[in-house]
Amino acid sequence: MAESTPLEDSRAPRRGPDPRRRSERARRAVLRAASELLGEVGYTKVTVEAIAARAGVGKQTIYRWWPSKAAVVFDVFTALTGGTAGEPLPDTGDLAADLRTVLRAIVDEFNDPEMDRTTRAFTTELQNDPVFAEAVNERLLRPNTEAFKDRLRAGREAGQLAPGADLDIVTELLTGPLHHRWLMRTGPLTHAYADELVETVLAAVGPRD
Repeated sequence: MAESTPLEDSRAPRRGPDPRRRSERARRAVLRAASELLGEVGYTKVTVEAIAARAGVGKQTIYRWWPSKAAVVFDVFTALTGGTAGEPLPDTGDLAADLRTVLRAIVDEFNDPEMDRTTRAFTTELQNDPVFAEAVNERLLRPNTEAFKDRLRAGREAGQLAPGADLDIVTELLTGPLHHRWLMRTGPLTHAYADELVETVLAAVGPRD
């Protein structure tokens, strides 16, 4: 009888593919396919079937993770932003500098072609689907608004805002013009515009002598 070799003795049993890794690859493929289709045909012509075909997965695979096409687009949007909803704003102690940093980042996102087309598709669906709009408000907009208000509150406590400044209104004054200019295409979105916006708002709501 032939003796077994050390290699044969130490050979480990083969493992099957990791289903978690396979699922993550499929999820990324779906998001990538949805982003590409948004740019090619626009939101209204994108279908779950088309996303599944582009991603190389079954339609039921998509519905296992997302209840609708709008939900897929929401995750495309959050993946592109690369952050977590409600993530704290930078706090260096200089409110104006921190706000310039944040608004410049928003400008950069709006100027990114992939981000632009995804956000426009996203915005369209918000107008047509109240249930989806409320979900977006709950998961994204409200947490981000609260993060802005937390930073402004710290600035107010440090004497960098007027004691009676309404933080909801200040947040809208800072972010609203950026969204309006982007949505209506009324002018270029630049870092200089973001800086001027911060300067103008803080001059209006800053502490009084």
